[in-house]
Amino acid sequence: MVTKRIIPCLDVKDGRVVKGVNFQGLGDVASPVQLAGYYSSVGADELVFYDITASFEGRKLFTEILTETASTVFIPLTVGGGINTVADFDRVLKCGADKVSVNSGAIRNPGLIREAALRYGSQCVVLSVDAKRVDGQFRVFAKGGREDTGLDLLEWVRFGIDAGAGEIVLNSIDTDGVKQGFDLPMLEAVCGISPVPVIASGGAGCMEDFITLFRAVPEVSAGLAASVFHFGEVRIPELKEEMHKAGIPARRVRTAH
Repeated sequence: MVTKRIIPCLDVKDGRVVKGVNFQGLGDVASPVQLAGYYSSVGADELVFYDITASFEGRKLFTEILTETASTVFIPLTVGGGINTVADFDRVLKCGADKVSVNSGAIRNPGLIREAALRYGSQCVVLSVDAKRVDGQFRVFAKGGREDTGLDLLEWVRFGIDAGAGEIVLNSIDTDGVKQGFDLPMLEAVCGISPVPVIASGGAGCMEDFITLFRAVPEVSAGLAASVFHFGEVRIPELKEEMHKAGIPARRVRTAH
């Protein structure tokens, strides 16, 4: 089993980190700059920064707060929200992002995935997918989970990988913020067709949920969560320790001297 990554997610609205349930009822958490610095210091393997209302509000991602956030971390940073063109990729990378996550922008313009992969390399292109069960089918949603696209999840993931996406972030709207565990059936289905790393998102409520995830779907590359980390319900150093005890390889937390 390859080393599993633990990735906190900063959902940013109006320059503040927020968190809701099933993509609804957003509450204020903290400054993204402070949180990013904290996670970088306690052993997070990577960070994800989403400007969650950029697509819905039809505007560009906040670059000032992103630049400041990127300057405080020394682990890979993936950035998404309002990414609609290759110029948006360029702007975000110049702010300090290592990878760029595209979601609604790729649904509107599927050619964006290939264009970005050719220009920046597949390792830079992350296809983020918000999915939900509709009439027994895994369906892709856009605009922060507000809009049913009618796209079949597995067909869309296959398309994205063929177009050059180097990583998939799968967020289950059904389990998002509910804290009852990751959506294992949905993850198994996507991992079954994906030759690129798949990051599980949506549903973490305790340390055991991560252990269950990596045991039940060993193909999953990483576990991503927000509120359980933000509110201290799961602390990354302790989670890494529990993973080691469970025989799940994780990067050890280096403590500063």
